[in-house]
Amino acid sequence: MAREDFADPSGKLEYHSREASSNLESDSGYKVSVKNFNSWFGTKQALKNINFDVKENTVTALIGPSGCGKTTLIRSLNRMNEMTSGATVKGSVFLDDVDIYSGKVDPVIIKRRIGMVFQKPNPFPTMSIFDNVAAGLKLNGIKDKKMLREIVEESLKGSALWTEVKDELDKPGMSLSGGQQQRLCIARALAMQPEVLLMDEPTSALDPIASSKIEELIHELKKDLTIIIVTHNMQQAARVSDYTAFMYLGELVEYGPTKQIFENPTKELTENYISGKFG
Repeated sequence: MAREDFADPSGKLEYHSREASSNLESDSGYKVSVKNFNSWFGTKQALKNINFDVKENTVTALIGPSGCGKTTLIRSLNRMNEMTSGATVKGSVFLDDVDIYSGKVDPVIIKRRIGMVFQKPNPFPTMSIFDNVAAGLKLNGIKDKKMLREIVEESLKGSALWTEVKDELDKPGMSLSGGQQQRLCIARALAMQPEVLLMDEPTSALDPIASSKIEELIHELKKDLTIIIVTHNMQQAARVSDYTAFMYLGELVEYGPTKQIFENPTKELTENYISGKFG
C-alpha cells in the first residue's frame, strides 16, 4: 500500500516544504547523504566531520568500540538527537537530496520518513498487539477501521510476525517473547511506511534464534527500504550489510563495501579492530 493511500488527505506526511533551494538541495543521488556532520553534547564533541553516502535498498552497518559515536550518529539521522538536552549539530544530512536539518523541514515529518528501532524492544505496555502497530497511524489522524486493519496486517507480515499473532491481536504486546516484541516494534515502524529504517543494535538483547530471525528479516526489508544498523557484532555486520562504516572516537575512520572492509581494509586502525586487537 503506497504512502499516499493512507496518509495524505491533509498532506501531513509530506515534507513541510519541498521547494527547490540552493541551501536545501544536494545533487548526490543517494538515499541518505551525510556531509561535514558534527555533533556536541554541551561542550563535548561526539561526532567529528562525518561524511558518507548510502545507496537506496542497501544495508549499511556502523561498527566500532563502545563510545565511538555510532548511536549518536544513527540518532542524528532522523533528528532524534534533538531530544537530548544540550545537543547541538553542525553540517547536513540529506534525504532524497533535501537537507533534513534545514529550518524549512519539519523534524516530525522526518521521523516518519526515517523510522527507528531501538536496542531494547519497547512495545507500549498498556496496548494490544494491534494497537501497538496502529498507534502511530491513529496519532496521525487515521481513523478508518478497514484501513487500519489492512495496514496492521501488512506491517505484521512485513516484520514476519503475522502468522504467529494473527489470532491473538487483542493480547498485550508485552505478552510476546523478546524476539517477537522486537519484530512488533519493527512492525510499528513499518506501519508509518518509512523510506529509511534505522536499527540501533536490534538483536543485542535477543537469543541467537531470535537474532537470526531479525537478520533474515533485514534481508527481506531491504527490498523496499534503506537500512542503517548499529551493531557490536562484527559477524552480524558481515552477514547482513552491503556496506560498513568503522567509527572510532567520534570519527568515521573507513567506509566501503563490507567485503572490502572485512577482508582488505585500507586503514591500519580498521584492521586492528576487525582482527580483535582492541574494542
